[in-house]
Amino acid sequence: MTTEMQEIAITEEKPLLTGQADAAKVRDAGVHTRIMHEHTVETPHGVLHVTLHGSRTSRRPAILTFHDVGLDSKSCFDPLFKFEEMQEIVKNFTLIHINAPGQEEGAPAYPPGYQYPSMETIAEMIPAVLQFFNFRTVIGVGVGAGAYVLSKFTLANPDAVEGLVLVNIDTDARGWLDWAAQKLSSVTSSLTEQILCHLFSQEELSSNTDVVQFHRERINKASNLVNIELFWKSYNGRRDLSLDRNYTFKCPVMLVVGDQAPYEEAAVECNSKLDPTTTSFLKVRLPLSPAKLTEAFKYFIQGMGYMASSCMTRLSRSRTTSLSSSYSMDGSRSRSRTLSQGSQGGQMPPSPSQTMEVSC
Repeated sequence: MTTEMQEIAITEEKPLLTGQADAAKVRDAGVHTRIMHEHTVETPHGVLHVTLHGSRTSRRPAILTFHDVGLDSKSCFDPLFKFEEMQEIVKNFTLIHINAPGQEEGAPAYPPGYQYPSMETIAEMIPAVLQFFNFRTVIGVGVGAGAYVLSKFTLANPDAVEGLVLVNIDTDARGWLDWAAQKLSSVTSSLTEQILCHLFSQEELSSNTDVVQFHRERINKASNLVNIELFWKSYNGRRDLSLDRNYTFKCPVMLVVGDQAPYEEAAVECNSKLDPTTTSFLKVRLPLSPAKLTEAFKYFIQGMGYMASSCMTRLSRSRTTSLSSSYSMDGSRSRSRTLSQGSQGGQMPPSPSQTMEVSC
């Protein structure tokens, strides 16, 4: 197993998932410049471009990320992990960002007829990455297609994953109606517009926000557009994970979905199939911002027994006494029955043994 390594400085800011970073909460890039190491890791099924932040000798699990279609690890996760309030986690955990084959910025286009790996095959490439960096366990953070890949990896390697954060997950294979709709869309819409419909809600697309325009231009100008299309087709050809209460994840899981997002119903259905004693379900108002996800992620990490003294701000204002309950970022009562309590930073958060809906 070989690698090509580069050492570069991170200085750019890009949208998180499909939202914008809160400029007031992101420190000056010159202050937050960190050294990252880029590796080309060989696996039994091909090469992966992987970025490492932090030490390879940490005793804690690494945070392993996997991006969505139409994005790469930088455009998907940079604003979250460069967000000011996320730095407490960043300095305590090693980050491993995996790019799906050929999806990193500037990747050469695959030749005509190239057989792109299936989603299952991509998941089978991940153990080689853990072995290369010498990590026995990870906390997975996946978005869209990346959430599916990490789910598949976790089901096959339950002892390697201590926790999962799945954003906009769809664990089901595409049905006949979805297949027909996709075929029609491929005729009437460009690849870029198909992917934008995957990344954004109809409301966001209709408003044609700056973020939508940013991603439209970025995808249209991508030198590896052929590769993006191959990844898109691979995701649309995914198989059903066949989750149920008897065949499910063995680790704590936090499901996150945007209100009115394209995969809201799929995420709700996924939640119904998971173990309610180890699952947290968060529904947040779009766009998904670093501020919303950082606070929820801190709670998730604390519930796993890490960083018990981490400082909490927004979500700490509302606590639940119900297994199926709803949080509000401002502590107000929402749809489900809750008990709002004054909570001080440093107290233990709700454990991952509670299924909760969070309206942020």
